[in-house]
Amino acid sequence: METVSRYPLSRLTLRNWSLSTILLFVLTAFSPALIASEARAEFRVCNGTQNLVGVAIGYRAKEGWITEGWWQVPATTCATLIEGELQSRYYYLYAEDAARGGRWTGDVNMCVAENEFKVTGVQDCFARGFQRMGFKEYDTGRQGSWMVQLSDTPGTQESHN
Repeated sequence: METVSRYPLSRLTLRNWSLSTILLFVLTAFSPALIASEARAEFRVCNGTQNLVGVAIGYRAKEGWITEGWWQVPATTCATLIEGELQSRYYYLYAEDAARGGRWTGDVNMCVAENEFKVTGVQDCFARGFQRMGFKEYDTGRQGSWMVQLSDTPGTQESHN
């Protein structure tokens, strides 16, 4: 394989390499496509609970404030809510535990519907036939990707890129 011949093993000294550097070398030499697939941008939610969780997201778009839902995220899995490079700095999340009724909320009010929805605007939710829920704000700092981890333990809702 041509990519391997560019890195003859006889010239490598491994004593100063970290495990992650060695792994990166192996993956790059043998599977460049794998590296590319791991680098895709997105907004993901991971459900660290033992129950199904319904998730809604809010964000600012050209046409105004948008809220969308519901993503059904099974126990101990992740779901991609937005694919591709993130366009906004701030995103807003609301989630409900389908079995126990627990909620992950914040203090930014946005509109949601009972079933699958995409709502433009955050004003007059009730008058327009929607419910109003408190969404938690996430400042992505203009990162290209972001992930939120939902947990059963209060205060351990983590977010990171």
